[in-house]
Amino acid sequence: MTKKLFEPIQINSMRLENRILLTAMVTRLSGEDGYVNQAIMDRYLRFARGETGLIVVEATAVHGAKSGPLLRLSDDTFITGHRELTRCIHAESPSKVALQIIHFLKIARSGWRQTVDMLSHDDIRLIVQQYGEAAARTREAGYDAVELHMAHAYTMSSFLSKRNARSDEYGGRSLETRLRAMTEVILQVREKVGPDFPIGIRFDGEECIKGGYGLSEAKYMALRMAQLGVDYISISAGGKFEDAVKKEGEPLYPYTGYSGDRTMPPAEYQDGANIYLAEEIKAFVNAHGYQTPLVTTGKIPTPQLAEEILQTGQADIIGFARALLADPDWPKKARLGLDDRIVRCVYGNVCKALDENFKQVKCTLWLKYGLHPPEPPAGGDEEPPTWPTGGQLEAKLQPNGRVLLAWERAIDPQGVYGYEIFRAVNDGRFVHLTSATTNRYADDHALAGNSYAYLIKAYDFAGNRSERSQVVLIEIPLPVPLSEDKTLRLDGEIEAKMGYTA
Repeated sequence: MTKKLFEPIQINSMRLENRILLTAMVTRLSGEDGYVNQAIMDRYLRFARGETGLIVVEATAVHGAKSGPLLRLSDDTFITGHRELTRCIHAESPSKVALQIIHFLKIARSGWRQTVDMLSHDDIRLIVQQYGEAAARTREAGYDAVELHMAHAYTMSSFLSKRNARSDEYGGRSLETRLRAMTEVILQVREKVGPDFPIGIRFDGEECIKGGYGLSEAKYMALRMAQLGVDYISISAGGKFEDAVKKEGEPLYPYTGYSGDRTMPPAEYQDGANIYLAEEIKAFVNAHGYQTPLVTTGKIPTPQLAEEILQTGQADIIGFARALLADPDWPKKARLGLDDRIVRCVYGNVCKALDENFKQVKCTLWLKYGLHPPEPPAGGDEEPPTWPTGGQLEAKLQPNGRVLLAWERAIDPQGVYGYEIFRAVNDGRFVHLTSATTNRYADDHALAGNSYAYLIKAYDFAGNRSERSQVVLIEIPLPVPLSEDKTLRLDGEIEAKMGYTA
């Protein structure tokens, strides 16, 4: 049973009932007019029903620059929709809700993009003013906090960047000059919202690009934020234009390069890939006498890992995006000790690909169920899926080492949501490999010289798991030693199994 994860925490005037934070996550559900619509309402109300401690609503523009589907709060006409959103969330659950506000520069399909060295002093003064005015509207709209977006590829992060090409008092010649725009925005926002309204900041602990800043400078950036009275600091990484992959006729998308992987670590990355950033920054800020809560994010799949981070003092709050998209009831299930009912994100980044292609963001695990995550049936559901004939499972070794799994479909009165695939290597224990919505999967990470055992569990909309399927074992022999021509050879029997050709 988790403990610290469900301890309340006070952030200025805002009390969170648990340490779970939904990080701002683009949905592409708003229209290009930027107003809150019913789809936006439904998405965030779903997170509220799942008992997320702090819901950070997706990046919302402080200015009126042309963009795709993106929420806006650039003038007073947008307040009404945001006020209705906060009213409904507060009526639905104890969840608190913050709005992340953002300024971005121009970008063209030709590949051209505006950079901070192109801005005049009047432009900068206007940006500072726009942040302050949008923050004031955020409070007026009933939000519990405002979060300033200073991460990734956007305007404020570009001022902080070591790649800042300006040569004046806002430029890259010193850390102090790079922090000037950030400092002015924080001071302006505080003036507009008052001393009791919580202000958070989301920024990069590392830029993760050649010539970008690293942790040694990020610690001092966070210290400045704490000194200026910021109420929480949320740590991200990467997400830069500088290493983005260019697609002909498309604007740059800042999450396609290595730095983008660091923002949203895919399945190939270790769990908790970015924890060390928050850990080092928190220790540094604390050592200078500030107790500003630190949020860590980046592929934290289980309540056990989240609890360990908090217990060891690596962070104060755990940020989730994809994990809560996969299962908005993650917090509620973890609080009730129902960890085995959590629908686990596979970190395949289908959601990121949808965002990249300007499509409505959904999870691959529930794509076929509509625009929003499916909900457990009214009145509850305690009946798990069953196997018609005992959970028949087949595993076949394919050419070049892939193991193809196929199993019978499970049945459930309320509907089968998906299948969890477990694998054990040699004499090891079974661990969750991935999840799937169909009854086939190809494991392309099987290596010769090892034995692999597999089993499947089906789960329904409530997260109930079936009994395990049959267990199948695949043994993949090592190749034979090098032949006289110094190439690796397999004997005929092994060749037949592996699909190699001589």
